[in-house]
Amino acid sequence: MRAITSNRRWSDPTRRDVLRAGFAGLGLFAIGGGWSGCGGGGSLQVSNLANVGPLGEPDANGVRVPAGFTARVVARTGEKPVAGSEYVWHRAPDGGATFATDDGGWIYVSNCEFVPGGAGALRFDRDGNVVDAYPILEGRTNINCAGGLTPWGTWLSCEELDRGRVWECDPFGVESAAPFDALGVFKHEAVAVDPLSGQLYLTEDEGQGRFYRFTADSMHSNGTPDLRSGSLEAMRVLDPAGVGLVEWLPIPDPTWQGATPVRLQVPDSTPFRGGEGIWYADGVVYFSTKGDNRIWAFDIATQMLEVLYDDDRFTTPVLRGVDNVTVSAQGDVLVAEDGDDMQIVALAPTGEVVPLVQVVGHQRSEITGPAFDPSGRRLYFSSQRGSDGNLVNSLGVTYEVTGPFFV
Repeated sequence: MRAITSNRRWSDPTRRDVLRAGFAGLGLFAIGGGWSGCGGGGSLQVSNLANVGPLGEPDANGVRVPAGFTARVVARTGEKPVAGSEYVWHRAPDGGATFATDDGGWIYVSNCEFVPGGAGALRFDRDGNVVDAYPILEGRTNINCAGGLTPWGTWLSCEELDRGRVWECDPFGVESAAPFDALGVFKHEAVAVDPLSGQLYLTEDEGQGRFYRFTADSMHSNGTPDLRSGSLEAMRVLDPAGVGLVEWLPIPDPTWQGATPVRLQVPDSTPFRGGEGIWYADGVVYFSTKGDNRIWAFDIATQMLEVLYDDDRFTTPVLRGVDNVTVSAQGDVLVAEDGDDMQIVALAPTGEVVPLVQVVGHQRSEITGPAFDPSGRRLYFSSQRGSDGNLVNSLGVTYEVTGPFFV
């Protein structure tokens, strides 16, 4: 397998202009809340999630969905997703994303938050049948938690350990995965890419973790950023209240060669209480922090940070244990719960907080890896430890929910 690597210096046009042209040429420019070809159903559709009714009774697999929606299991830890395949679905499935294929199908990739870690993929045909399963990262990583998709069609898998790194993976399993220390050596959780600037935004799963931005020094010949070198910065919110205008402070030792961990190298940067999932949509980066059960929205153009959701604002909050996030093409921010009552909850564009999916009988597990297929009509996710709930076994289950997500 070929490594995902090459480089070229930035040319005279601005980084934003070059990347806009490069990504548009790849057919992977942002549309709505997802990538064209990597999720989302198109910008002319309207969210239906504020209109769905209450969750119904559990189905045969213990999944509750509203009327009009259906759920099925597509993979289980220790089992072969495709008859005759040699690949066995991994333990502790975590962060995930989808990628379109030329034949009208798609691929769902899923991290393995275990030791050893890695990532696997499920390939679907145009009718939604699982036709292949294979590894895209194996043997060299540990505790691969969340990550993020790129607008150039790769998956960034994040290691959630003290000296964790970010690995770029080919969702088709053809090119070999490669680590990029320039993105920081720390307890990574997730990453999102701004397709206009080519900058990456990263969360850190620490109680006093930071929120980071990476800017590459150079680009590949196809106009995409070269992740092998660049500058890593930490966010500082200027208002002591913790919202509003921000600035970015350079990290002196992003690869942690000295004695000071990355998050402590710039004391004036703003700590966030356990950074979790992250997603880019329409110029906004959404991310979650588990320590205070908040969903944040960072507007890139204005450099303003605000709190989109805070469970302290509710007497009986629907959403707690915030973790992985994704955004539909219609602007719904979907949040997976780590524990609580094992739901995926939608923050609809109209302001409603809507329970969308619940897995019953998995009390010691967590919901992970929510991602829409390219049509926006199917939602994938996992129960990381399944009904067993045992950290040692981590017998996860990966699901698909189909239904009227939009009108």
